[in-house]
Amino acid sequence: MHDKNVFSYLKNDLPSSIVVFFVALPLCLGIALASGAPLFSGLIAGIVGGIVVGALSGSSIGVSGPAAGLAAIVFLAINDFADTYGGYNEGFKVFLVAVVLGGIIQLIFGILRFGIIGYFFPSSVIRGMLTGIGIIIILKQIPHFFGYDSDPEGDFAFNQVDGGNTFSGILDAFGNISIGATLIGFISLAILLLWSNVLSKKGKFFQLVQGPLVAVVVGIVYYILTASNETFGISTDHLVSVPVPDNFDSFLGQFSFPAFSAIGDPAVWITAFTLALVASLETLLCVEATDKLDPHKNITPTNRELLAQGTGNIVSGLIGGLPITQVIVRSSANIQSGGRTKMSAIIHGFFLLFAVVLIPTLLNKIPLSVLAAVLFIVGWKLANPALFKKIYNQGWMQFIPFMVTVIGIVFTDLLVGIGLGLAVGIFIILIKSYQNSHFLHKEDPDVDHKNVKMTLAEEVTFFNKAAISRELDNLPMHSNLELDLRNTLYLDHDIIEILEDFTIQAEEKHINVKLLYSGGTVENPSSYVELLKKTA
Repeated sequence: MHDKNVFSYLKNDLPSSIVVFFVALPLCLGIALASGAPLFSGLIAGIVGGIVVGALSGSSIGVSGPAAGLAAIVFLAINDFADTYGGYNEGFKVFLVAVVLGGIIQLIFGILRFGIIGYFFPSSVIRGMLTGIGIIIILKQIPHFFGYDSDPEGDFAFNQVDGGNTFSGILDAFGNISIGATLIGFISLAILLLWSNVLSKKGKFFQLVQGPLVAVVVGIVYYILTASNETFGISTDHLVSVPVPDNFDSFLGQFSFPAFSAIGDPAVWITAFTLALVASLETLLCVEATDKLDPHKNITPTNRELLAQGTGNIVSGLIGGLPITQVIVRSSANIQSGGRTKMSAIIHGFFLLFAVVLIPTLLNKIPLSVLAAVLFIVGWKLANPALFKKIYNQGWMQFIPFMVTVIGIVFTDLLVGIGLGLAVGIFIILIKSYQNSHFLHKEDPDVDHKNVKMTLAEEVTFFNKAAISRELDNLPMHSNLELDLRNTLYLDHDIIEILEDFTIQAEEKHINVKLLYSGGTVENPSSYVELLKKTA
């Protein structure tokens, strides 16, 4: 999706941005809490991630904000700096220096074109990441759904900040059920299911006004009406908790600014490099995942994304915000709600800004169990049981890395799970690989640059994803592509997925595709994709 079209889909992006706003709000606060940082710093990161990164990014559907995967790094860094520099406030200001420097390092990564790294992760691992995140979302929201909020929103690690783990938190929740929170949670879930499965098909009104907005309004009304009821009321512990300033001066007092006097401290630079590396990797993996989820198969320019993320982290660090990455939970909620362009991410950032400034008291009447119901739907769509069967049917080479990634994410954390899945995926590929060179050959086009022939090597694996994807993406409109697979003996499933996605892109760019294979020639896109799946 090109930037010039960002205003063309406001009817899609505006409703989607509302859903993303309600998903992002508790996560911004919860991640700040899990990171041991001021709650307002999480909101700053969410606002900057939406407005600044959203405006600069080339992603049509990615949404950025504070990342759960950085919470442990942030927590340790703030505490270490607090010990070194004589107190929490000074320690946090020194940490902000590391955030700013980390953003500068990300800019350098983008300039050096490190964005290609994301292409070297096989699709089985990326799908495992999406599924694992979906399962984690559901498991982590169960306690909040029943009104047990000892573990903050945004703590996605298996070992919780309160000393327990994911499953002990669920068991504890069943012993501490809040009737009011649970009741409005089930009512909200019913509204969301009714809206998506029935009412959304009844007319434009139900498509424009999103179910999550209705559920939130009902939740606020329920809280107000039952506030004095001991049985069915909801205590303030089970509500969103946005900082409410007494006046404009106290609002400004929530911003913190970096203590640049500590810029010579080696520990600050080590933290900066750690943040830059982890944030960049999480972003690139999220970009790969969201592009795969995108029904319109837009391709995000990864180096531009690193530049956008680096700029966002510089801005966030300068005004007291947490480090930022592109985030799969918000991005998938955006896709599922019909977001089409970057305007959805930008508008959600403005919604966060306006809500924090103008209506923090009203936000603090939203029950967390209502937002848990919204996240249940997001998690279910990411971890749909039908996906397990689909991956299983693709063969053990896909299924084993997929399952290792899922299990690793659920029982450790995001990066460890992805690392385990990648290690297994590489091992399996090496088993199946020969010593032949892997390459993509593109013949020189003729004078008018419209007739292109691409010949694939004998073996093509996920290591070739970047080159093939780049060549296909760069094909001009109204061109003719001849794709020669007659010498190809092994074609990885990842490459088949790229070619399958390209069929949609080819239709939109009016590209004619002809496939040459050992059995003949195929010119129908859907036919050649089915042929590739059968012969892979």
